Amino acid sequence: MFEVQVVRGEMQPWTDRTTPRPALAALLTDVVPANRRTLILGPHAPQLIESVLAHSSDVTILVRSVSDAQQLGEDFGPCLQVIAGALDGLQTPPYDVIIASDGLDRLLGYDSADLSWTARLDAVAALATPDAVVVLGLENEFSLLNLLDSRPPHERHGDDEWRPLHDDPTRPVSVDQFRTALPWQAEVYADFASRTYVRADVASAARPGELPTRLATAAVDQTDVPLLSPAHEGLDTAARAGLLASVPTGWLAIIGAQPTHDIYTESAHTVLTATQTPTGWHLTTTPATTSDTSDTASDTTGAAGELLVFDPGVVPSTISSGVSVESVLFRLAAAEDVPGFRKLAADLGDWVTDSRVVLRWDDVVYDGESFSHGVSGWVAQETVAKEDLLAAAWARFHGRLIGQHRRHPWPPWMVGDDLVSAWLGMSGVEAPEPTPATSPDTLPVASEQVAKGKQIAQTLDDLLGITNELADLRTVLAEAEAAKHELFEMKGHVYGLERTLGFRNKAMKTRENRIRELRGQLQKMTAAHDRIRDSRTYAVSRVIFHAAQVRKPKVVARKLVRKFRKR
Repeated sequence: MFEVQVVRGEMQPWTDRTTPRPALAALLTDVVPANRRTLILGPHAPQLIESVLAHSSDVTILVRSVSDAQQLGEDFGPCLQVIAGALDGLQTPPYDVIIASDGLDRLLGYDSADLSWTARLDAVAALATPDAVVVLGLENEFSLLNLLDSRPPHERHGDDEWRPLHDDPTRPVSVDQFRTALPWQAEVYADFASRTYVRADVASAARPGELPTRLATAAVDQTDVPLLSPAHEGLDTAARAGLLASVPTGWLAIIGAQPTHDIYTESAHTVLTATQTPTGWHLTTTPATTSDTSDTASDTTGAAGELLVFDPGVVPSTISSGVSVESVLFRLAAAEDVPGFRKLAADLGDWVTDSRVVLRWDDVVYDGESFSHGVSGWVAQETVAKEDLLAAAWARFHGRLIGQHRRHPWPPWMVGDDLVSAWLGMSGVEAPEPTPATSPDTLPVASEQVAKGKQIAQTLDDLLGITNELADLRTVLAEAEAAKHELFEMKGHVYGLERTLGFRNKAMKTRENRIRELRGQLQKMTAAHDRIRDSRTYAVSRVIFHAAQVRKPKVVARKLVRKFRKR
């Protein structure tokens, strides 16, 4: 059985949670040199360890959990030397490569000394050779997600993320402080939710709608953190101010090696890398490791996978450095520039053709003159008509425009299928002929026109992991205010109905009383009529009446005389 080396500071029973990071694994593959003595500090997912083992022959990992150490020993066997304990208890010769992408927060145990972040960094530097390659992560306390997190600080980390220090004045909280604190020259990458890594200088130069901002926003949108306000607004504002590299969830410093690409990001079951060129971006896609895709493979199964699949072959090798069509449409809508919006929609209608590639206005690049597809590789199983592709793109744009409560020039009651149908008309898709409703459940013509597009858009959002299960507090408050207003209107409507019902109830009672009075009068008149008919006076009057009706009294008299004679 594989034996785990134990040093001072081990923790048991204990386990540190880790998650797969395909983009980080690809970055480590580019920076970790081959056949060097390597030390991995802190908990790392098995996929990251595999990427290091693929390049290094002598790999040691230090984890504070004895149970985690035993599991790693069983999984990797003799090719990985596992040590259980704390950083301050590790006494070994220097290493050529040190990887601490998880940071320095989960390297101390219960019995460890109260080391500050700087002291822990000095301990790591003591374990590195002068020309060592070091990969060091740092959580950003000033990150946008941390600032917008609606949870109190004591609820943001579970027991499996126990940290010995929660207030450390020596801890860097900016890119410049991070670089200054390091005893080496470093290349720093901005870490967005462990899904996208962007070179810090590239992130600082990115503006809203450009590729780094789009990928950073997509990564942050897939987190399950309850927020006070939408994160995309803060990211766009930070990008406009040139501060996108200041608000990621963390940073990753690369010392002693030069990464190959400017951006590493996770895209479905592949890893997308991008390198900036004078005219745009050069893109490459590589499959993630088998274990990396275990969580994402299920995204293309079931009903969603039957409709859309991810095809890396449709991702272009180069794209322009323009902005997304969605960002331009948002600006035109906010400025109430309807003519400009119509012109851009018409140009999009002329550009789109029948294709398998699903349209996303947040991924279609516009350089001011022409359009081009971005980094999205989601395609349909079969060729989709131009009208349905446009309907899917506009339906998704409608959800993002209205769902994000953005300003637009259209009336508030013109939402849903009617507004999407209007945008389709701007793109050159003629509305179908109206048909009379055959039943109360008959859908409007606009709903029939955008039905297929809405299905494609919803499937795409499901595959991208975009859900509304965790709404931000601002959206919740807005919805609560709208519900309060609607409740007030409904109360007024109910009050009006109650008054109307009261008036009608009184009218019904008045009519009922009048009917009773008339029924009593009718009964009296019927009784009087019966008494008159039974009287002798009435009988005589009837005889006189009939006698008055005789026109030939002599003939009647002769007949009466004959009858009397016979008797």
